Amino acid sequence: MLQLTRTTTTILVIDDEPSAINDVAQALQATDYACQWASSAEMALEYVRRAPPDLIVSDIDLGKTSGLELYQQLRDCPGVGETPVIFISGAQIPDIVRRAHTAGGVYFLRKPFDPEVLIELVDKALWMPHVLRRQLMPAL
Repeated sequence: MLQLTRTTTTILVIDDEPSAINDVAQALQATDYACQWASSAEMALEYVRRAPPDLIVSDIDLGKTSGLELYQQLRDCPGVGETPVIFISGAQIPDIVRRAHTAGGVYFLRKPFDPEVLIELVDKALWMPHVLRRQLMPAL
């Protein structure tokens, strides 16, 4: 039976704040997840077109572009349609959680976040049936 390991899983972190990228990346790398990052919508689109990730962790406020809008664009890229996204934000917008889920987010995490909670949500998002199916299919 094929065993999926964290080191075979690539997570794309999108945030326009370097310290936020660092916080998320440190939590992910400490638990052996492979981590890529993008500090802008353009950079994220370029990365995803080259190598679709297994999971996306995206801030909602990316400066010029909303992370919610960016995810809609990313879903149109080949191989990304079912890729789960966890949205993170420090914004105190009343309906931000609802908007994140409406945009396709599987989870929402408020900044500052507990790294253990982030890892728990990442683990859960990656074991969703459609993600597991996609990871196993090339090996069959």
